[in-house]
Amino acid sequence: MTTLVTGATGGLGRNAVEWLASQQQAVRGSGRNLAAGAALQAQGIEFVAADLATAQSEEIDRLLDGVETVWHCAALSSPWGRYEDFYAANVTATTRLAGMAAMRGVRRFIHISTPSIYFDYRHRANIPETFRPARFVNHYAHTKALAEEGIRALAARHPRTTFVMLRPRGIFGPHDRVLLPRILRVLHERNGRLPLPRGGAARLDLTYAGNVVHAMQLATTRADIVSGEAFNITNGEPVMLRETLAALLAALGVDCRIVALPYPVLNFVARAMEARAALTGKEPSFTRYGMGALNYDMTLDIGKAWRVLGYRPVVTMDEGIAATALRMRKHGDAHGF
Repeated sequence: MTTLVTGATGGLGRNAVEWLASQQQAVRGSGRNLAAGAALQAQGIEFVAADLATAQSEEIDRLLDGVETVWHCAALSSPWGRYEDFYAANVTATTRLAGMAAMRGVRRFIHISTPSIYFDYRHRANIPETFRPARFVNHYAHTKALAEEGIRALAARHPRTTFVMLRPRGIFGPHDRVLLPRILRVLHERNGRLPLPRGGAARLDLTYAGNVVHAMQLATTRADIVSGEAFNITNGEPVMLRETLAALLAALGVDCRIVALPYPVLNFVARAMEARAALTGKEPSFTRYGMGALNYDMTLDIGKAWRVLGYRPVVTMDEGIAATALRMRKHGDAHGF
């Protein structure tokens, strides 16, 4: 039986399909990036081009043909954009895929959610899965929370399918097209200077992509999981942002000088950029959420994942940094910076 991985052309999804293929497991990947899809096909991995936000029921039905497990990594993940687009990609697409999977008798549906649903512009430590802010910080967080509600409703109606939700924090590693590329772009634009609130003193949890894939496999194989449960996933090694960035950039051979700027100043600039973006329709370089995420401490309690899933990170932060740097040097991701 086959595992369907949605978002297979994104960072986490691509790590997932490559790992499944390396384990000789039947896997079908779907995604929107045709070039990345062709690269997967060149590796002998089945790929089906699909945009779940606009796909017809017949397309989804074909995606699910012969599928026993779904790893749903696809999402619209951005700090900026139209609510309608986030709702279509994160709520409608997720609940429709999950509902059709349950109707077809899919055994496990693993949904990748996000700790962004916790963020509230405050320092937070050891956040449990039950925490919710007074209001969600942006459209992404709001729609991902709504998707979780939809998953829980389906879990109550379809006992034959076990639904599991994972909330990995700060994913980095091979095929990352978000976190590190943005940092490298800023360094390139600012001649090696990286402005950070508090000089990068924020204490954060990050997660190596391979550890998220490991958690997905555990969520697939554990027999005693209550359907509809959610789990925080991290490397379990809270780090100081500036120290981790310095280690990674040094491993890449990239010169970097972190410049400490007052958070109120950066927040003001982000607000001005968002106001301009509202007029131009172009995504701002800085957003209030982006600056806030770099300013405030945020660590998660992963005790539930340890107890229920048996989750233990298989790659340490140091190992993950080394592997990420090696991959980027090998494939030229840091070229020109």
